[in-house]
Amino acid sequence: MKILKFGGTSVGSAERIKGLLDIVDPSTRQIVVLSAVSGTTNALVEIGQAFLTGKKEEAVELIKRHKDKYELLIRELFTSEQGLAKGKNLIDYHFNYIASLGNEMFTPVEEKIVLAQGELLSTTLFHFHLEEIGVPSILLPALDFMKIDDDNEPIVDYIGEKLSNLLSLYPDNTLFITQGYICRNSFGEIDNLRRGGSDYTASLIGAALRADEVQIWTDIDGMHNNDPRVVKNTSPIAHLSFDEAAELAYFGAKILHPQSVFPAQKYNVPVRLLNTMDPEATGTLISKEGGKTGQIRAIAAKDGITAIHIQSSRMLLAYGFLRKIFEVFERYKTPIDMITTSEVAVSLTVDDTKNLADIIKEVQDFGSVKVDHEQTIVCVVGDFSANTHGYAARVLDAVKHLPLRMVSYGGSDYNVSILLDTAHKTEALRSLHNRLF
Repeated sequence: MKILKFGGTSVGSAERIKGLLDIVDPSTRQIVVLSAVSGTTNALVEIGQAFLTGKKEEAVELIKRHKDKYELLIRELFTSEQGLAKGKNLIDYHFNYIASLGNEMFTPVEEKIVLAQGELLSTTLFHFHLEEIGVPSILLPALDFMKIDDDNEPIVDYIGEKLSNLLSLYPDNTLFITQGYICRNSFGEIDNLRRGGSDYTASLIGAALRADEVQIWTDIDGMHNNDPRVVKNTSPIAHLSFDEAAELAYFGAKILHPQSVFPAQKYNVPVRLLNTMDPEATGTLISKEGGKTGQIRAIAAKDGITAIHIQSSRMLLAYGFLRKIFEVFERYKTPIDMITTSEVAVSLTVDDTKNLADIIKEVQDFGSVKVDHEQTIVCVVGDFSANTHGYAARVLDAVKHLPLRMVSYGGSDYNVSILLDTAHKTEALRSLHNRLF
């Protein structure tokens, strides 16, 4: 079985929804995972925020405006009166339901219910379209099998058991459709896998079912060796290892959700990145083997980084100092991206500043603290194992004209990372590209 995930742009119009059948083969057993129609999640976030802040009239206007877009979509998608009527009933139900949530106390629980409506709409519309043109399909509600635990981690065994049971009810069917992004939490409430979570859904399903392959269909022909938005002459990478892809996704390659590699990697399920707009393009294959060794593969950048520098003479020759620092970040569930240390100082970076003020207040007990905002991590991914030489020097030589704040090397066989002011990001990416490729 194959798992095919299509992003928001791939279902962004009636034409593109219809065009999915150019890629999806109803004769082979597969699960199609869909994101919300392009622009829907952002609109639902706005609606939820309006309700949360008590701006009910604004929320109602936003609901009407977005419903009007779906009215146009269904008129282009369905050709029969029966199909159009089903589409109209569907969007009436979902948008009336969203509006009704604002009539009582609106909390983050209701906000997550609002956010789930985008995927519920897109998958049902595709299912209705297939029904209209006579292509059999089964709609599998993700809320019936996708679940996270108390730590917001997916429960893969649960997902596999529930999904296998659902699939066993339809032994003669080959085409199944489900929602990306949405799930239930440990309380049974509607929740989600955070933004970009449709990739994660596809990878989790692939891992849970030990699928033959997971395909991530977007509007880009694979993962590129640099950011094509700011660097000219980038090229797609034909083959990456799971570790290389994970590094690139985490450090800024937007084509792939950072967490989506790990479930597939654990169960050795290949992931292929493909272009909906150009289905014949080779794309990028991510697998255990990866591409050639002894190469620098790609460059990625992650913005929105905050650097925290802690200096203390008490750190000198002391044991347990770093543990105490890390425990502060653990209490506030704030992941650390990079870390460098000296005898009397430790510098680290975070991209989640929600609890930054409280964290700073606590770590000030250990020494003087300096905070730098608007930083960027630039990550160079390739073969940096112990038996290679010269690559790290080439990386640093390419950015020797820029002021670097931190350098991380040796923590992984797959990357060298540098921290610099975001203002220098574009120059760093271009200079590294010219030097390394």
